[in-house]
Amino acid sequence: MKKQKIKQPLTVDQKIRRRNFLSFGIFGTLGAAAYGGWKWLYHSPKETAGVTAGAHAPLRRALNKTELFFRRLTFNESHLVKTYPVEMAAKTVRHNSDIGSEGDVNIDEWRLKIIRRDKSTLNISYNEILALPKTELVFDFKCVEGWDQIQHWSGVRFNDLLSHFELHEETKMSYVGLMTPDEQYYVGLDMPSAIHPQTILAYEMNGKPLPPKHGKPLRLIIPVKYGIKNLKRIGTITFSNRRPPDYWAEQGYDYYSGL
Repeated sequence: MKKQKIKQPLTVDQKIRRRNFLSFGIFGTLGAAAYGGWKWLYHSPKETAGVTAGAHAPLRRALNKTELFFRRLTFNESHLVKTYPVEMAAKTVRHNSDIGSEGDVNIDEWRLKIIRRDKSTLNISYNEILALPKTELVFDFKCVEGWDQIQHWSGVRFNDLLSHFELHEETKMSYVGLMTPDEQYYVGLDMPSAIHPQTILAYEMNGKPLPPKHGKPLRLIIPVKYGIKNLKRIGTITFSNRRPPDYWAEQGYDYYSGL
């Protein structure tokens, strides 16, 4: 009868070498798959330019799916962003860009132009806006570049302005478009985010009238969005059931830009 060979147990060094081999093998496989995925995305066709542009088509499809997820399952107007005591607000508010808000503006001549659903135009003066109920907001402003800062803003809630000027039919539409007076900067917002209770048209920063570089005389502050949606120096507001033009979405960024 043939004697069976007894298998010797692995030594500690052998076990370590085996685990290292498996670890590097798995790491290499995942790395190759990641590189292959990146290469595929890099060489994939660009999206057809329209309201959005500049992104690779598969990435834009992924961004649009993500938007639907956030809008249907996570966004709720009763969900408020965290607020802070005024004392925590930055004394020097960070400033990134002047696109559409270069120079100064004459407040006496400035008008907020709202184009109604029937295409008629409503022109609102700065003093008319000041006469509306004032709302203060101290929150953590977030930028797509990765920085954030606690800031203090004051103004009129966007929803209050719409109610005061009886723009009820307009709120039934799907989107809001905002544009600077020179039409150089523009954003598109989904209506639920626009009428969120913390969305304001701000005319004060740290308790004082807005300086030119921060959007004098009126700017958008929308805490449920990244900074690229917080348009400075509002000139025109429109309403539609189709996505309005958006400056950064045309450069390849996410249209929704929600938090």
